[in-house]
Amino acid sequence: MKLFTKLTLFITLSKMVIAILFVLLLPFLVEDIAFRYNDYYLKEQRKKVLNVIWKNGIDAYLQGEENYGSYTMLKEEYISMEPAGKNNLPDTIATLQRVVEGDTLTYRVLSHIFDYHNRRYMLEVGKKTATISQYNRPLQKVALYVLFGLIVFTTLVDLIFTRLLLRPLGVIISTKLVNRKFPFKDHIPPIRTTTTDFRYLDDSLIELMGKIKEAFEKEREFTSNASHELMTPIAILQNKMENLMVEDSPDEELQKKIVGMMKTLNRLKKIVHSLLLISRIENDQFSKTDSLSPYTLVTDVMEELEHRLEEKQLRFNMNISRQIILHNLNHDLIFQLVYNILNNAIKYNKPGGQIMAGDKLIPGEAYQLIISDTGMGISEQEIGTIFNRFKKVVRTEQEGYGLGLSIVSTIAEYHDIKITVSSTVNAGSTFIISFPS
Repeated sequence: MKLFTKLTLFITLSKMVIAILFVLLLPFLVEDIAFRYNDYYLKEQRKKVLNVIWKNGIDAYLQGEENYGSYTMLKEEYISMEPAGKNNLPDTIATLQRVVEGDTLTYRVLSHIFDYHNRRYMLEVGKKTATISQYNRPLQKVALYVLFGLIVFTTLVDLIFTRLLLRPLGVIISTKLVNRKFPFKDHIPPIRTTTTDFRYLDDSLIELMGKIKEAFEKEREFTSNASHELMTPIAILQNKMENLMVEDSPDEELQKKIVGMMKTLNRLKKIVHSLLLISRIENDQFSKTDSLSPYTLVTDVMEELEHRLEEKQLRFNMNISRQIILHNLNHDLIFQLVYNILNNAIKYNKPGGQIMAGDKLIPGEAYQLIISDTGMGISEQEIGTIFNRFKKVVRTEQEGYGLGLSIVSTIAEYHDIKITVSSTVNAGSTFIISFPS
C-alpha cells in the first residue's frame, strides 16, 4: 500500500473517530452548556431584582406583605421573596420542585439571602427545566452541521497538503527507482524540495547510483579487457599444440594428453568468447533495428542442431505461427538466445525424448515463444540461479558453467524480454520467452 494511501486512510479514519466521539458526547455537552447559560441568566435576574430593591425599596415587591411570589403566564419563570429568619446560607443553584397553583413543576432555582434594613430575606429566582432543554435538539443539529462541514473542509485541506508534501517523494520514486534501466546512462538532476528528509534521500540515491554505475563500468571494462588479453595467450598455446601434434609426431600416450589439453583450451576459448559477447551486449554495441519471424528463426536454429537431434534420437515438434513478425530486435542476438535454449534442451534431454516449440499471442500484452523438453529437469533450488555466470549446475555427468544461460539472460535484458522457467526433475523443463508488445 502506498504511503499516500495510508495517510489518506489515517486522516479519514481519525476524522471519523472524532465525529463519532463528538456525536456521542454532543447531547451531554449541549445540556451542560444550556444549564450553564441558564445559571448565568438566573444570576442576571437576581442582579436586576436586587437593583430594584436598592433603588426603589423592598416594598416595590412586598407591597406591605410578608411574602412575594410572581411567575410568568406559562409558569416558565418565577420570583419569590420571604423572610429568611436566622438562615445564613451561601448562594445555591439547584434543580428543585415547586408547587405552582396546584401543579408540581421542576425548576432550576437560584437561592440568595440578603439583608435589608436589619431584616434578612430569601430571594429565589427559578426557571423551568423543560424550558431550558427545549433548544437542545436544534442546537445539536446546528453543531452537527458545523462539525461535518469542518470535517469535510479539514479533510480536503489535509489531503491536499499531504499530496503536496509527498510530491517530492513521488518524483524521487518515479525518476530514480521506477522504470530505471541498468546501467544508468541518463543524468537526472536533484529534485527541488524544502523538505530536508526528501533532499537527503534524493542525494543519497544519486550518490548510490553513481557508485553502482562506477563499479559496473569498472567490472565491465575489466571483463572486456581481460577477455581480449586472454585471447592472445590462448591462440599462442593452441598454435604451439597444433605444431607439436604435426611436427614432433609424439607417441600415442602423449598425443592423448595433448588432445585433452586442446579440449580444455577450446573450452576456455569458448568461455572467453562468451565473456566478450556479454561485454559487448552490456556496452550497447548491437543495434535493435531488425525484424524477424519466430517461425523462420526457430527453423534456422534447428537446421544447425539437426545432427545433435539424430545423435540422441530426439523428436522435435514445432507449432509456431508463420504470420508473426517481431520488430526492433537484433537478429543475431535473438538467434543466439533461442540457440542456447534449444541446445540445452538437446544436451540435457533423455535419449528418445522430445522437444516442443510453440507460441502464444496475448492481445495487447506480449508475444510468447514457448520451448519445452522431456529432459532431466532442474531442481527447484537451482531454478533461481541458472542464469548466474559461472554457476555450476550438475544435471548429468557433465558440468555446465552457466555462461550459455547467462548470455540468454543478458540478451533478454538488453531487449526487455522476460523469461519464465518452470521445471520438474526427471520430467522436463519449459522456457517461456515473452517479447514486449
